[in-house]
Amino acid sequence: MCLGLVLLAAACGERPPEAPPVLAVEEPMDSGGYLHTEGARLYTSDGREVRLTGLNWFGFEGPSRVPYGLDRRPLGRLLDQVKSLGFNMLRLPYSNDVLREGVYPEPSNVSATLNPELSGLSSLQVLDRIVAAAKERGLRIVLDRHRPDISSQTELWYQSDRVQEEAAWIEDWKRLVRRYKGEPTVVGVDLHNEPHGRATWGDGNLDTDWRLAAERAGNAILAENPDLLIIVEGIGLHGGNYYWWGGNLRGARDFPVRLDVPGRLVYSAHDYPESVSAEAWFKDKARTGYPANLPGVWDSAWGFLVKENRAPVWVGELGSKLQTESDRQWLQTLTRYLAEHRVGFAFWSLNPNSWDTGGLLLEDWTTVHTEKQALLAPALAPPIP
Repeated sequence: MCLGLVLLAAACGERPPEAPPVLAVEEPMDSGGYLHTEGARLYTSDGREVRLTGLNWFGFEGPSRVPYGLDRRPLGRLLDQVKSLGFNMLRLPYSNDVLREGVYPEPSNVSATLNPELSGLSSLQVLDRIVAAAKERGLRIVLDRHRPDISSQTELWYQSDRVQEEAAWIEDWKRLVRRYKGEPTVVGVDLHNEPHGRATWGDGNLDTDWRLAAERAGNAILAENPDLLIIVEGIGLHGGNYYWWGGNLRGARDFPVRLDVPGRLVYSAHDYPESVSAEAWFKDKARTGYPANLPGVWDSAWGFLVKENRAPVWVGELGSKLQTESDRQWLQTLTRYLAEHRVGFAFWSLNPNSWDTGGLLLEDWTTVHTEKQALLAPALAPPIP
C-alpha cells in the first residue's frame, strides 16, 4: 500500500497480558515443496492446483522494523489465528533497511513478556522466527519489497541513481533468497510494491520500464533459487488508461515478463474501493450499473491474463473499512470474481492500524472483524499441502 495508507499506530486499550504459547502447535506441519505455474494456475510439485489466499502483515517496512502486534500477542497465537480463520499465507512487506545486519526493531514493538524468544533479536532474526513459526503451521510466506527505506514509497524500484540503486536492490534480493533457499515456506518474492508515476511497461526505457527491471531482478533471483515464484506487480498508467498503483497489467498483453526459468512468473495487481480513492469506475453508478460494471474493469486491467490462460494473477492487496455500501458491494463483487476465476489474494491487512482500510483484526489485536471475514470466506482456498 502507498505511504499514505499505512503506519498510523492503533490506539491500544489496557488488557491483561496474554501468555506466550508453546513454540510448536499440537501437530506441527512441514511445508510442502515449492509451487510452479501452468497457464493461469499454481500447482504443487505433485500436480495439485492451489491458490495463495492470505493476509498482509505489515511493519517490517516502517519505523517499527518488525511487524506490528508483537507487543500485543504472542507470535504463535497470531499465526494460529491466521490459520484458524482459513488463510494459508502471509505477505510480509519490508524495506531494505531491515536487511542490514545490526538493525533492530523498536523495543516497544516486541513484548519480552509475550514473545521472550524474540527479545533482543535483530529484525532479520525476527523474520527467521516468523518463517519458522509459519512453517510449523503450514502457512506460506511471500516477501514483499515494499520500499527502499523506512521513510517513503517510491514510484520506481529506485529513488534517484538507477544504476547504483538497482544493483543494490538486486543484491539485497539475492542475499535474502539465499538466506531462505531450500525453505519452501518462503514460496515467492514480490519484487517491488506499487510501481506508478513515471513507471512504464514495454517502452524499452531502462530508467522507467518496470517490465525490464522485473526481468533483470527476477532472473538474478532465479539464478540463486530457481524454485521461487517471481511476483511482478503492474504499474499505474499504461496506454492512457489509469488504474490503481501496481494494478495496471495491460502492458503484459503485448510485453509479457520473460524469465529464464519457466513456470515461475506470477503477475500481481492491487485493488481498492471507493473509500480509498473515488476512481472513475465508482462514479455515476446509475449509468454504469455499479457494481455490475466492476468485473469488466478488472478484466481490462488484469483479469484478461487469467481468462486467456496467459499467467496467474495474484491480488496482493485489497482492503476496506467497510463503512459504506459502495465498499461492501465492491468487496462482495471482488471476492465472487476471485472465487469464480480461481485467483489468489492477500487482504490488506491483518493489522488494525492501517488508517484507511483498518484490518481483519480490531484494535485489541484479537477480535475479528466478522463482516470482513464473512465476505472474504467464499474466496479462501484450502491449506497448501
